[in-house]
Amino acid sequence: MNQLFKRLEDSFGLTAESPRKPDQYFCTVDANKLVACITHLRDNEGFTILTLLTAVDWIEDGKFQLTYLLNNPATKTDLGVRIFIERDNTSMQSIHHLWGHAATFQRELKEMFGIDFPGSPRVDEPFLLEGWDDIPPMRREFDTKKYAEETYFPRPGRETNDPAQYMKQKLYPDE
Repeated sequence: MNQLFKRLEDSFGLTAESPRKPDQYFCTVDANKLVACITHLRDNEGFTILTLLTAVDWIEDGKFQLTYLLNNPATKTDLGVRIFIERDNTSMQSIHHLWGHAATFQRELKEMFGIDFPGSPRVDEPFLLEGWDDIPPMRREFDTKKYAEETYFPRPGRETNDPAQYMKQKLYPDE
């Protein structure tokens, strides 16, 4: 894997990370070099399967982290290629031309985080949240508790407990 990282560092300027497991590695590349990098990984390095495309909201830094998890079936190795993009008016180049199912991941990220993938099939159509008119619910500024309180009515017999106090009472009832 060190040789692979060296080749990718020379060609795409990636930053190698330590392995998470013996068969799982992560690296970071500039967003403008991502498509070229993962195309190279697919076509030349055997990472032929896109397993996952996911996002993390780093609201404090004003960025989203996108992770493209690729698999090399010959070596049974996973490689997560990470990029960072700005949170405001955010968009990223689509990779649906490399893996058709990437369009599904991209539709989900558009709806849940507001990350646009221009040119991706059906990216602007509702996917999970038909009729949703609030901010994307996976953004960290979305207030889940407030939304639930405003949307759903309280049901009789339901209580809300402080988890720490509740467990203390259940585990140590005599104290």
